Amino acid sequence: MLTVILMITLLRMNAFIALITSAVIVSLLAPGDLAGKISRVAEAFGNTAGSIGIVIALAVVIGKCMMDSGAADRIVRGFLSLLGEKRSPTALMASGFVLSVPVFFDTVFYLLVPLARSMYRRTQKHYLKYTMAIAAGGVITHSLVPPTPGPLVMADNLGIDLGVMIIVGALIAIPAAIVGLLLAGWVDRRMNIPMRPLGGDVSEPEPLEDHRLPNLVVSLLPIVLPVLLVSANTIVATIAEAADSSVLSRAAGISAVLGNVNLAMLISAAIAMWMLKSKRSLTNAQLAKVVEVSLMSGGMIILITAAGGAFGGMLKAAQIGPAIENLLKGDGGQPTSGIMLLVLGAIIASVMKIAQGSGTVAMITASAMVAAMIPSNQTLGYHPVYLATAIGGGSMICSWMNDSGFWIFVKMTGLTEVEGLKSWTILVAITGFSAIVVSLLLAMVLPMA
Repeated sequence: MLTVILMITLLRMNAFIALITSAVIVSLLAPGDLAGKISRVAEAFGNTAGSIGIVIALAVVIGKCMMDSGAADRIVRGFLSLLGEKRSPTALMASGFVLSVPVFFDTVFYLLVPLARSMYRRTQKHYLKYTMAIAAGGVITHSLVPPTPGPLVMADNLGIDLGVMIIVGALIAIPAAIVGLLLAGWVDRRMNIPMRPLGGDVSEPEPLEDHRLPNLVVSLLPIVLPVLLVSANTIVATIAEAADSSVLSRAAGISAVLGNVNLAMLISAAIAMWMLKSKRSLTNAQLAKVVEVSLMSGGMIILITAAGGAFGGMLKAAQIGPAIENLLKGDGGQPTSGIMLLVLGAIIASVMKIAQGSGTVAMITASAMVAAMIPSNQTLGYHPVYLATAIGGGSMICSWMNDSGFWIFVKMTGLTEVEGLKSWTILVAITGFSAIVVSLLLAMVLPMA
């Protein structure tokens, strides 16, 4: 942890370099044959890249195509039309919630802030509530629901079925986002900040006319389809395992193919690409260029997440889990409880977030450390998905000036740094804490063990 923090904060190194260097250091200190200590880092890196690389690459393509085709804009306008002007903060929150599943938070916020500014021009009030509502919805799914990189790697590190991660992550994200929306209204009443002109280096995208946007159902397909396919696979497989039926076994075989996350994301990417090509009348060469640009940006994300997987693998090789377990044993030598591990995971993620700013790095590091401490999932007393959601919540606590999300919020809304600390920082902390509390309660009430 110290190596990661120092390299990112003091030496300003890229997160990939910091994580892969830390993995090498841990591997060298771990037991094993000296000749194989570096090669096992590469092996762990390759294993992680193989499990999440395709998903992340396709998610980036889907997000880019949805933005360029106007599908994301159509979804937002659909929510606004459904809920009406009086419930526009809820509509903005719901839009951020849905769009941040396949599209990265900064892109979603960039898309939705002009709508918040437009709503303020119409109502002359609640500017801060509008912008904070977007942030509440966007940040929580970015931290809890795959295929965004953090939740994806947490699921891989902790051995969680991706369908379960999607379903439970979304269920826990809903109450946390509602708490964020309520907090946005409370902060707005006390600060009452008017809309200000943005700085000269920040431009506002011009909204497209309705006839230039895709159909709402088609716009939702790239988001909804993979969630349905992957979740259906999890449900059908669970039922088939419990019931001895040849029909269900055949259905489980079909759902295993269609619900494989790589195929589900590939189908969604094809739909998103077709939507962009047909709506913007692109040639095949132009479409290929769009895909190429998006994949180039996704390459760094894959490198960082795979390096995080290598770091986690080396922590397990170093047997850091039993070592920390011995340090945390209570009176009488009793091992650390599963609930204590859940709290510990959230705390580690919070410390990493405060120190180096990246929520994704915080999730990767915390989940890798906690995974190394679990002898088996049976010893937890609850499903490890609750560990992941608690860590995701912890990764949101204390977002300040070393976090790119803080600066995106401040610059795109025209707030000062102090106002950002009083609004954004409090918002994501309370929303993240809510996710931790809900995870803790569900782990006790509905353990799914």
